[in-house]
Amino acid sequence: MDQPTVRPPDLSARPHELTVERVMQAPPSLLYAAWTKGLDLWLAVPGSVLGRPGVNEPLYFDTGTPDKRNPHYGRILALEPDRRVEFTWVTAATDGVETVVAAEFRKQPRGIRLHLRHSGFPTAAIRDLHQQVWPEMLERLDEVTGSVG
Repeated sequence: MDQPTVRPPDLSARPHELTVERVMQAPPSLLYAAWTKGLDLWLAVPGSVLGRPGVNEPLYFDTGTPDKRNPHYGRILALEPDRRVEFTWVTAATDGVETVVAAEFRKQPRGIRLHLRHSGFPTAAIRDLHQQVWPEMLERLDEVTGSVG
């Protein structure tokens, strides 16, 4: 089935990006489900996710705590079941600009390597802030999905 054409944001004026990799315990199908249907199990405040998995669909969720929420807005750019998820990410922590998060699940001999790229940051300082947080979030994802898989 063909996916709708999606216009990605122009990141050329915002070249700062980061990559994080982690070998995960869960199979690709479970990781894909956690990114498309279960963000509130590991990344978002439970019950805060609005949207449905589909290319060009809007996405909203909060991070933080129930008392101090950080709203995140975006739209889904690409979905490849059990292989890849890509969406835009806009929040106060990105100075309100549209960044892009791409997560790929690659099979390897000792599990699944999750390769995350977050691009389009307006400054190196904002990138560095996200560089500190993403490894913790992927560890949480591994804990949640590894206990199920």
